[in-house]
Amino acid sequence: MRMFRNDYSEGAAPEILAALAATNDEQTVGYTEGDPHCERARELIRAACGRDDVDVEFCIGGTSANVIGVTGLLRDWEGAVCTKDAHINVHETGAVAACGRTVLPTDDADGFLTPEAAERVWRFQTSTGRHMTRPGCVYVSNTTELGGVWDKARFDAICDWADEKGLPVFLDGARLGSGLTSPAAGGLTLEHIAARCGAFYIGGTKNGMLFGEAMVIADPRLREAFPFLQKERGGLLAKGRLLGVQFEAAFEQPADGGEALYWRLARNANACAFRLREGLVRLGFSPYGEAPSNQQFFVMTPAQRDAFEAACGCETFYELGDGNVVARFVCSWATAEKDVDELLALAAELA
Repeated sequence: MRMFRNDYSEGAAPEILAALAATNDEQTVGYTEGDPHCERARELIRAACGRDDVDVEFCIGGTSANVIGVTGLLRDWEGAVCTKDAHINVHETGAVAACGRTVLPTDDADGFLTPEAAERVWRFQTSTGRHMTRPGCVYVSNTTELGGVWDKARFDAICDWADEKGLPVFLDGARLGSGLTSPAAGGLTLEHIAARCGAFYIGGTKNGMLFGEAMVIADPRLREAFPFLQKERGGLLAKGRLLGVQFEAAFEQPADGGEALYWRLARNANACAFRLREGLVRLGFSPYGEAPSNQQFFVMTPAQRDAFEAACGCETFYELGDGNVVARFVCSWATAEKDVDELLALAAELA
């Protein structure tokens, strides 16, 4: 059975591999500094964002992008406001803290950072002047850690709050493709994110590339700091053109005028995830929250989880107080309907 553990188990989409193979013998300058593929990818991404006044830089992976982006927006005495389950707070081994910066989690419980919870953190952290870490930026992710998808109204609400406080918004876009191609996006577009964020990145590792994220930077402080932080913190790839080639292939518009590969890959992952969700619900499994993305979460018994895990590698996210668990299933660019149907056949035996 095909694995549903994550969306980066496979290598890369055939079109990405073909682009890398076709350029394999080329000799270019390194470090993403002026090679034609990185420059073309930058042009394509700026066009997709509707802005020609932003820097586009390439990172090797999500943790590197988060560390460089978040710490580059902060001064020594500042911290990042985020949800308590945010990747920078839970899943990155204290990487932001290891760079001398502080994470300031809210009490939001569903993966979405709200203005109300952010305001409580702001008031507390600024209540004693110089004696506490001051909020210096806002961190959100799309999709959220629980597979949630930001819509335009919700996104604008937290951006408006951040603007009132003079804080730049940093968006972790490791699964941005899934978020923006979801029917739950509610008018949120790449152009709108680019208009409102100080910085964000477009995830490639989890959407059909071998590796890589594309950082879009508007904030002047991060624009100045990024090249130096990337080198200092071990995130600068000598063979940088490999990043450019992949994003070039992903964002080049097809000759027939259709949708760019990046969005087509994300739509496939979402479609398979929705098929899986509908099938599991039909069999009587209970979803854990709303997850209109390529990540799906379901409540089940430990025995059911063990059987799924052995067959398809699903991961346990939570252990609930009633003895049940929450398991996560993830679809990728490579998942096919037949893979979902095979998993649903097993689910029918376990229901």
